[in-house]
Amino acid sequence: MDNYKKGKNVEEPLEKNRIGIQNLPDNFLWMHVRGGSKIRNLLTHALGELPNAKHVVWTGFGQSVGKAITCAEIMKRECGNSLYQVNSISYRLVEEYWDPVTPELDQLVVKRKLPMIHILLSTETLDCKAVGYQAPNSKISYEPSKENSKKQGNYKQKKRKHTNNAPK
Repeated sequence: MDNYKKGKNVEEPLEKNRIGIQNLPDNFLWMHVRGGSKIRNLLTHALGELPNAKHVVWTGFGQSVGKAITCAEIMKRECGNSLYQVNSISYRLVEEYWDPVTPELDQLVVKRKLPMIHILLSTETLDCKAVGYQAPNSKISYEPSKENSKKQGNYKQKKRKHTNNAPK
């Protein structure tokens, strides 16, 4: 890659009709979360608009997926865990252009699919049969099956004695 320098990035445009959430409301506040976005600023704006908007969609892709999830979870907590939620996971296409340093080389185009998440939070009831639906105050508890816990309980690691003597 010494013969190339980074050129432009072309990202697939974000459009409302491409959000993979079923029965998405017509009017909602769409929060685009980027790597440089400050969580405090995003939440201040979203929480201020929620009484009027009633629906907020948090969108993040690539490195900002975790930040979008964090914003949605903090917003739910700030609203007393009373918000309905629907999640959608997809990919976003990004093309990276690499320009040659020497004129005899061709330009390279690298196409990448970055993970993307959309999280719809709503003060109004949503379709409970929608894929990715979570009701307010829902908690998922995981209890391992008896078979799995027995396997884990009976597993013992053999201890090896370490010696400095090399085998003869």
